[in-house]
Amino acid sequence: MRAVASGHVEKNRVLATTGPYAYVRNPLYVGSIIIGIGFTIAARDLWVLVAIALLFVVIYLPVIRSEEAFLGGQFPEYDDYARRVPSLLPRTLLFRQITQGFSRELYFSHREYNSLLGAAAIVAALVVKILWIPG
Repeated sequence: MRAVASGHVEKNRVLATTGPYAYVRNPLYVGSIIIGIGFTIAARDLWVLVAIALLFVVIYLPVIRSEEAFLGGQFPEYDDYARRVPSLLPRTLLFRQITQGFSRELYFSHREYNSLLGAAAIVAALVVKILWIPG
């Protein structure tokens, strides 16, 4: 989700409304939430759930509000877009055109591969936990 979303963003130049942005206004954060949920399930630890939920509330919610205020001032069409498209929960799970208009160049310019590396590190940590730490 994060990778596809980053291939649709031309930061501060064009309001992203295609690909995953046609379904939710914050698909990068939705992708992070999905990663966090997966990590929480895999870790099977209540404290991980608490930490991830706390991080979302403390970090993502204020950032989302701030970004939406900025976008509303930067792009006159943002208010109409915000009325049509939900912030985090899509109205449908039928994502027919999610990759249409994706740009590999934008993906790399936003360094979104760092999220992929972070997810790989989480998987590696889980493998270490499973193989070497008695549970």
